[in-house]
Amino acid sequence: QVQLGESGGGLVQAGGSLRLSCAASGGMFSTLAMGWFRQAPGKEREFVGGITRGSINTRYGDSVKGRFTIARDNARNTVYLQMNSLKPEDTAVYYCITDVAGRRYWGQGTQVTVSS
Repeated sequence: QVQLGESGGGLVQAGGSLRLSCAASGGMFSTLAMGWFRQAPGKEREFVGGITRGSINTRYGDSVKGRFTIARDNARNTVYLQMNSLKPEDTAVYYCITDVAGRRYWGQGTQVTVSS
């Protein structure tokens, strides 16, 4: 059973930065691809980005390309989401995810609020 826990959310002004963290337990973290999604009020869940297990490849949703960066530290069982040049439309609950044996695991989410 994989468990994921996000942290680092908060309130920030437009143009600012935040770094989210997601700590994983219960699985072989270094073997897992990891991803981030977000969900704003009244909107569908949106793919933010993902990183392969060896950090060889990353990919991002169109709305965050060039502003957000995903990285991982396998020694700390943690994946990070560095968010720069934040916009009010980035306001959402951010979730990290991973897929194991055909099942998707979600963290509890962390709220990010960007004020204009």
